[in-house]
Amino acid sequence: MSYIAGVDIGNSTTEVCIGEAGRDGHIHFLASASCRTTGTKGTLANVHGIRTALKQAMESIGRQTDDLSLIRLNEAAPVIGDTAMETLTETIITDSSMIGHNPSTPAGAGQAVGKLLLIENLTYAEQGISYIVAASSAHSYEEVAGLINAASSRITITGLILQADEAVLVENRLQKKIPIIDEVAQIHKLPDGVMAAIEVALPGQAVRMLSNPYGIATLLGLNAEETRTITPIAKSLIGKRSAVVLKTPGGNVRENVLPAGEIYFHTAGLAGASGYAQGLAAPSGEPYPAAPGRRVSSVNLDEGADRIMQALEEAGAIQDISGQPDTNVGNMLSRIRRGMGELDKSEGADIRITDILAVDTLAPVLVSGALAGETCLEKAVGIAAMVRTQKLPMQEIASQLHMELDTEVTVAGVEAVMAAIGALTTPGTMLPLAILDMGGGSTDAALISKDGNVTMTHQAGAGELVSMLIETELGLGDRHIAEQIKKYPLAKVESLYHMRMENGQMSFVEESIDPRFYGRVVLLAEDGLIRIEQDIPMEKIVQVRQEAKRKVFVTNAFRALRRVAPGNNLKNISNVVLVGGSAEDFEIPEMLMEEFASYRIVCGRGNIRGSMGPRNAVATGLVLSYVGEKK
Repeated sequence: MSYIAGVDIGNSTTEVCIGEAGRDGHIHFLASASCRTTGTKGTLANVHGIRTALKQAMESIGRQTDDLSLIRLNEAAPVIGDTAMETLTETIITDSSMIGHNPSTPAGAGQAVGKLLLIENLTYAEQGISYIVAASSAHSYEEVAGLINAASSRITITGLILQADEAVLVENRLQKKIPIIDEVAQIHKLPDGVMAAIEVALPGQAVRMLSNPYGIATLLGLNAEETRTITPIAKSLIGKRSAVVLKTPGGNVRENVLPAGEIYFHTAGLAGASGYAQGLAAPSGEPYPAAPGRRVSSVNLDEGADRIMQALEEAGAIQDISGQPDTNVGNMLSRIRRGMGELDKSEGADIRITDILAVDTLAPVLVSGALAGETCLEKAVGIAAMVRTQKLPMQEIASQLHMELDTEVTVAGVEAVMAAIGALTTPGTMLPLAILDMGGGSTDAALISKDGNVTMTHQAGAGELVSMLIETELGLGDRHIAEQIKKYPLAKVESLYHMRMENGQMSFVEESIDPRFYGRVVLLAEDGLIRIEQDIPMEKIVQVRQEAKRKVFVTNAFRALRRVAPGNNLKNISNVVLVGGSAEDFEIPEMLMEEFASYRIVCGRGNIRGSMGPRNAVATGLVLSYVGEKK
């Protein structure tokens, strides 16, 4: 009897499978385990994670790692998925032209127009002029209310701007109700004496006049040219609960289009064909030589994700992808390439980007020149890139493990092939069979034909890109909470004894919910509720999460399966098994099943060995393939 371990080193998780090879030539599966991958996939730092997972699996059957006869590592392909985000536009507002944000506690409702007047200058106000008063936090809410009440009998005050979070406290003490905005941090930058328009929306609504360029023109009396230049301000105020727009004589408002740059696809081509690389930039920034057999096509990043992906498909067999120097996309791809270069320090390392996935999104960007930390949703493109190098130190990993464990270690089959072999242990499967291995950095596909031939492909983009899109579009600034939003369904705690689920279902509990969750959006994790600290509507979070998953996983599933399907036709595939960490997701498999329904494809989560769910496919395949090699 001998114990065989299959080890799958993934981008996020390292998984092991322990099998016992009997004298009858059969494998008896005994245990499985997993832990987080230590270091970057395919590097020596993986050894620590491998040892941890092996120890857990062997201890579960009352054995030690010393009892292992053979460890088989997946050939962790020299492929690293990386992601980056670049905005294509930005709103720049200078000379105090605008303030406007989304405080949770404005007071009053409606629009008002008037001259800005600091509360210290109330005694200098003139009759017959409408004023919007601004008060810093140096004045208490009782003092502000008292001064406004006293002055209202003499002058016309139409609105109020506060630095402190005290709008409701002030309104409760006013004799005449007016719209009030609070939480304006840099109120000292407001220019005294300029015209301003203020708007506070009713609860549950957003401003209407100040998010409309013609509304601003109406309130501030702008001409056609001024209305055109005010458009970026109106755009940045869409969806806000309250807003103020100032009409400053020297105000300069513009929407910058950033130099997005071009993406270059380097493919094999016929010598003399158009589109050769003369004058185009190599990854190093130097011009590519007009090498025989190299053809280059290009697409501009600001044409959007759909056009980028169309150009990628039209380019053909990709040898390398680079970006125009000194542009957003050029810098983005250079950073990704440099990251890979730090892993493969061999002399003359051949590092190439062989695939990308581009996704259109909106990113909240801090508005330049704004006074209250306002952000504006700007057009952006997220890119996941697949980076290859000729060699990663898999043999070095095997040698290190052999030295530390004194056990035979071999680098065995290719990851996608092993995943396909493991997927065949799912009940109800048969050849021909396609698998989709959806991990953290890449989406891989393989197709095993009836005669055992395997076709496979690696696609850039998977769970990490989804997390980045969620983090960006919701403005979280925290990748960890974005990961949790990706993994768990949502609910809104509406009382201490019931929650409203994201699907509308009401859930009642017997024991009181922790009061700190009351009125908040929460994630339904396995070990309890996780509170979303940001004040974002549950419906918005659900929409962003589902759209991010569709943009990445549905797009990549179709791309990958078309590449391995006979004749590149999905109708030539009858069965698809979903494996990998992202196949455990609570909604991705259902999304794919719906999308594949029109192709009459049987699609669903794998259940490796009838018990493991979609996990452990590669590790199981490594153990099974040992028997095949012996035979």
